[in-house]
Amino acid sequence: MTRFTKSVVTSLLVAAAIVLASNLRVDAQIIFDKWFTNKSLRIDYFLAGNSNTQNFYLDELKAEPYWSGSHTHTIDTLNLGAYMVEVRDKSTQKLLYSKGFCTLFQEWQTVAEAKTISKAFEQVTRIPYPKNEVTITFKMREKSGVFVDLASLNIDPHSIYINHKQPDKHRVSKILNNGNHNEMLDIAFIAEGYTTDQMEKFRSDVKKISEYLCSQEPFSEHKSSINIWAIESPSEAQGPTNPGKNIWNKTAVGSSFHTFGIDRYLTTTKFRMVMDVAASAPTDIAYALVNTKKYGGGGIYNHYNVVTSDHALTNEVFIHELGHGLAGLADEYYTSDVAYQDFYDLTVEPWEPNITTMVNFKAKWADLISKHTPIPTPAKQEYSNTVGVYEGGGYMSKGIYRPFINCRMHGNDAERFCPVCQRAISMVISTYTK
Repeated sequence: MTRFTKSVVTSLLVAAAIVLASNLRVDAQIIFDKWFTNKSLRIDYFLAGNSNTQNFYLDELKAEPYWSGSHTHTIDTLNLGAYMVEVRDKSTQKLLYSKGFCTLFQEWQTVAEAKTISKAFEQVTRIPYPKNEVTITFKMREKSGVFVDLASLNIDPHSIYINHKQPDKHRVSKILNNGNHNEMLDIAFIAEGYTTDQMEKFRSDVKKISEYLCSQEPFSEHKSSINIWAIESPSEAQGPTNPGKNIWNKTAVGSSFHTFGIDRYLTTTKFRMVMDVAASAPTDIAYALVNTKKYGGGGIYNHYNVVTSDHALTNEVFIHELGHGLAGLADEYYTSDVAYQDFYDLTVEPWEPNITTMVNFKAKWADLISKHTPIPTPAKQEYSNTVGVYEGGGYMSKGIYRPFINCRMHGNDAERFCPVCQRAISMVISTYTK
């Protein structure tokens, strides 16, 4: 297969992803109702340190009303993320739940500032609420690619010290409703920088961006497996904080431009505020929609996503950041300014599914490459729609390779996600759906 044919290739990749995900579940998953109740145990903690060290500090345990994840796929089979949480029955040490994720702290560790000072970052991890005592272990991925233990907690779900006070409840609108949230991918949009009298605009903005999502592959193939929620969380001021313009607004989740000194990088260090708002609806993916015309956004795998509402490229940035937040896709560009230093070790195969150092390329997209396609593949017009191995990606022009000349993860002018990214996205969606 050397050419990208829209309908045929997409259908084959979606089918292959679903079959592979189903095969991975065999003999691994547990009976949900035996071990969990259908709500969440939320763990609030801090990750702190510098470029060379990190420490885990527990803050609080909370009970939340929704568990939005699957009841049939509780154990992670994807091996994505810089961190992993594992939940085991305390008495037998049987694995009950696991999930990979990334953090803003881990990104900060690679910037120049982290070499001179230490910082602490808020972190939130939610798990299904256990019926019995469990051991919860947080693991971090070393540069070698191997997960090692970071911290371990023994939790009694009946403890009087678990906070059952619910966060403020916000009005929620169902923008796309396809059924039971335990059998769907639930994307919850959070109103950020919208004042109380701008909620009609917020709902309209969410509808527009949702329609765009459902028109794009592979999400168009999975539309019937997606729920979309709009959480109306009002802000005191319109728009986010922008230190570069000396604008300091009080908003629902505290978003700000100039993350790590990059003007366009829009994030928040107030992760607990994000999850407080997200508790108003079933949430697999929390997406802050920020009320501004300025260009910007951010996305972190199983953490949160951010995009601005009214820029000409809002749709393109939105779906690019969703690629990060939902499927753990890497940035494929290498010419734009970033704050990261030595983000990837070229002697190790990165965990992200859409880049390779060629250390273990067989584990990536080798099966999608035609025997007639040269490796590495020259970035020439004749290969413009060909899955190959193109040098440049992951913020580096040499030593890292991407699967397509131009994909959504490479540039805003790309027509679509490439077949490799589509397969990765479909694989993840299948873990949320029945």
